[in-house]
Amino acid sequence: MIDRRAILALAGGAWAFGFGEALAAAAKLETVEVVTSRGRARFQVEIAATQAEQARGLMFRKSLAPDRGMLFTYKRPQPASYWMKNTLIPLDIIYIQPDGRILSIVRNARPHDETPLPSGGLVLGVLEIAGGRAAQLGILPGDRVLHRIFPKV
Repeated sequence: MIDRRAILALAGGAWAFGFGEALAAAAKLETVEVVTSRGRARFQVEIAATQAEQARGLMFRKSLAPDRGMLFTYKRPQPASYWMKNTLIPLDIIYIQPDGRILSIVRNARPHDETPLPSGGLVLGVLEIAGGRAAQLGILPGDRVLHRIFPKV
């Protein structure tokens, strides 16, 4: 289970001074598509694959464009639980099962809230997007997420 608190002390200082947004701008982006009953929603995402990247996540970001996000990837399915400490903007947290289907969504997670936000089951990925976007786009549990880490159907 991911616990961002473990690495916060190491990563937090530099990000608090604006390096987070500078690094985000330089990060290689990948495309994630979510197939909903309304159509496809496409996001350009940063990949958080290492423990340090996952602990830092979108902390200290002052904004997130509506078509941007971060995809947390795991080597094996596992339960996940996120929190919003040091996160300045509301986020939708989308937990994705190993088959690419959305398991659950935490909508408009509150900035600075330390309450654990569990996945409710095993996930292979977690997509964080701007708060409110999932509702705007009609993204629901059961919808399919398309990205290289999920099997093609």
